Amino acid sequence: MIRFFLRFTGFWLLAAGFVALIVDGTRSIAASSLLLMSAGDAWFAVSPGTLAALEAWARARSPALWDSGITSVLSVPAFLLLLVLGIVLMTLGRVRERSRFEAG
Repeated sequence: MIRFFLRFTGFWLLAAGFVALIVDGTRSIAASSLLLMSAGDAWFAVSPGTLAALEAWARARSPALWDSGITSVLSVPAFLLLLVLGIVLMTLGRVRERSRFEAG
């Protein structure tokens, strides 16, 4: 059941990553220059309240955590972050192939 959930979530993250890549590509073609939306900008566009809540929580725990750790992750292009997270979840949820030489 957990493997299914990991694969299901990974699949949707991969799909969202490809959609973000298409959107960035379309915007870049229209502007005749490379335009990439960062993960932080995408998160702010979707749900600014949760991003503000994360910032408040992280600053309360450790200001260095927000300033150096989380902001560097949020500055990555959204499509890249989504694709990497999707691949990691798909890999964690993969069904292991049984070897024909394996006993049992």
